[in-house]
Amino acid sequence: MAESVGTPDVRAMPGGGGWQVPLPADPEAVAAKAMEQYERHAGAALARLMRFLGACTLEWEARGALVRDVHGREYVDCGGHGMFFHGHCHPKVVEAVRRQAARMGQSTRLLLHLPQAELAERLAAVCPGDLQYSFFCNSGTEAVEGALKLARAATGRTGVIAAHGAFHGKTLGALSASGKALYRDPFRPLVPEFFHVTYGDAAALDGAAASVAAGPGGLAAVILEPIQGEAGAVVPPPGYLAAARAVCDRHGALLILDEVQTGIGRTGTMFACEAEGVVPDILATAKSLGGGVMPIGAFTARPECWRVFDENPFLHSSTFGGGPLACAAALAALDAIETEGLLQRAASLGNMLGQALQDMARRHGAAIAAVRGRGLLWGIELHGEGLGGMMLSHLIDAGVLVVHSLNQHRVLRVMPPAVISEPQLALVLEALDQAAGATAAMADELLSARE
Repeated sequence: MAESVGTPDVRAMPGGGGWQVPLPADPEAVAAKAMEQYERHAGAALARLMRFLGACTLEWEARGALVRDVHGREYVDCGGHGMFFHGHCHPKVVEAVRRQAARMGQSTRLLLHLPQAELAERLAAVCPGDLQYSFFCNSGTEAVEGALKLARAATGRTGVIAAHGAFHGKTLGALSASGKALYRDPFRPLVPEFFHVTYGDAAALDGAAASVAAGPGGLAAVILEPIQGEAGAVVPPPGYLAAARAVCDRHGALLILDEVQTGIGRTGTMFACEAEGVVPDILATAKSLGGGVMPIGAFTARPECWRVFDENPFLHSSTFGGGPLACAAALAALDAIETEGLLQRAASLGNMLGQALQDMARRHGAAIAAVRGRGLLWGIELHGEGLGGMMLSHLIDAGVLVVHSLNQHRVLRVMPPAVISEPQLALVLEALDQAAGATAAMADELLSARE
């Protein structure tokens, strides 16, 4: 490994020194019963997939970068679809939630409460530019839904441009902006006047914007991910976000950036759009905002956009959104990022991780087609979906958890928490290298057999 970047092993963190929940006396029986319950009541397909991957177990307890299963086996978690930037059960976040739960768990929704006020002020401070007002919800897809509604209400227009390969969530509005037919087609007709262009192609975006702006509904917004997560950690060409900003300004449209996966430190800065100095009109966040403990999402907007909500504060609402527990978790999560230097750590570890993965791709080219990413969000693209499944199974056997990309199944994403220790990261890289080597050998055999 390269030189130390200075965070102790997560097991030495306060509240993270050793497992606290006893294992069941008969873990096999507990796991078997849960699998049966999944098959009968929670989705047989999920149970079948886990059996196929050889993961017939249950997660039981988690601390930092480690997850322990019902059998007592430990895994280094580099998955979670990006929600565990702080690791599991970060002691500051857990303690903040405990304190708030003892005081008041949910809001009356009639009186105001302090955690939401403080979190709104805090987000305004950490968001780029003049993003000032926040609405809190429970997930990333809800944040995108609210952002789309605000864009249409604020502009009085209806057209929205999104990108092919995008993933913005699976509720109808967010799904209409997403760019994967597999998830869209069963639910058509979706929300009308959503248009898709090639991601990273500024000229295509410019042309589509001119066309939509001249149409009967006009152009309300362009919605983009600064890095496409579920498409396989796709990083756009330099200047793409700035070009999108200019396109929106030219047509009087709003720029919505979906930082649900990239935001709150994942790419080594608080928000990925900071790399180009681009300020959106509306910014959607979730996942890591809850510190890996509580579900919370938000969309944050400039004052000009927010005027329509000032006129009618109940135009958009949520019973559980912005509840005291979730806001307390988010405040503690932001505190931890600042006091523990997690942004700097994410950038340093991300450089190590990226270099190691690039070297790995050169050694195992028979399996790995490409490696790309930034910070602690990296994608390993295999030459086929089958190879991705093989590699994923090898990693589970080795005690490392990564996640496939929902819009591109041949890409495995490696998303370690910023609190991962260097020995743990070394273990992950060794497991990845061995899994890639085994997968490459199988790929060679398959290619030889076809010839």
